[in-house]
Amino acid sequence: MMIDVADTSSGKTHRDENFPVASVLIAPRHRAPIMAFYDFVRAADDISDHSTLTPEQKLELLDRLDAALIGKGPDEPVAARLRERCRERRLDPQHARDLITAFKRDVTYLRYRDWDDLVFYCRYSAMPVGRFVCDVHGEDPARVWNANDALCAALQVINHLQDCAKDYRNLNRVYVTAESLAAHGAAVEMLGETRAPAPLLAAIRDLNERTASLLDQSRVFADLLDDARLAMEVGAIQALAERLVERLRIADPLCDYVHEGKLGFALVSGMGAIGALMRRISRPRRKMADATR
Repeated sequence: MMIDVADTSSGKTHRDENFPVASVLIAPRHRAPIMAFYDFVRAADDISDHSTLTPEQKLELLDRLDAALIGKGPDEPVAARLRERCRERRLDPQHARDLITAFKRDVTYLRYRDWDDLVFYCRYSAMPVGRFVCDVHGEDPARVWNANDALCAALQVINHLQDCAKDYRNLNRVYVTAESLAAHGAAVEMLGETRAPAPLLAAIRDLNERTASLLDQSRVFADLLDDARLAMEVGAIQALAERLVERLRIADPLCDYVHEGKLGFALVSGMGAIGALMRRISRPRRKMADATR
């Protein structure tokens, strides 16, 4: 019996994500393709994280979504919607296909050697999200993709560090790299404890500092964008990411709540958006962009 993609849904929506997805800052004309992209990616993510599907079943469903997206297999509603939005806006579906590659990797690749290995995963699991949003807005890839990639990779690693215990316990996935664990005398099995032993905390904070370096690289991202509303959205996301990195410097993600609450989310993201807007008002974007090169 063929499994229905819809039956694998976790019920999560864009409102459950740790960072804004097509918030009110995004112009209405751009929300439909972004939401179609999100729905497709959410469906694929739910498949890869499903608790009862076998690896073979997961890979078959992910292949089915990928084929449906490019019109080469049985149709799936989430794939059909994204395919149509891409056709309407002349957008490349490759960004969504890259994410399918990442979700397939999640099924079969459960440990990461070192930082480069983790960032390579982010190239498929995170960077295509921001690239697609930039493409929707008609931004210049040559100007914005490097900063986008740094921010998206940082967001992915932050999520991995926040959820490191859950990923290990529920899915046997470990994104805390073997190199970092070994450098601090930590073991994978420590992720199953109720509180992180000192060596594991040191490994997590090591990766967190590397993530902070990515955020240093992405701080200019909002100022490189032509679209003011997208710049505000990026400013909000950058501010939230920086706040979470600060929390992870002192928190134990095995037992502490790292995510922002609703009020904190609104305050931090609002300040980040306003900051991005004020910089645009006070200094010409091109002058700022040129100064960073």
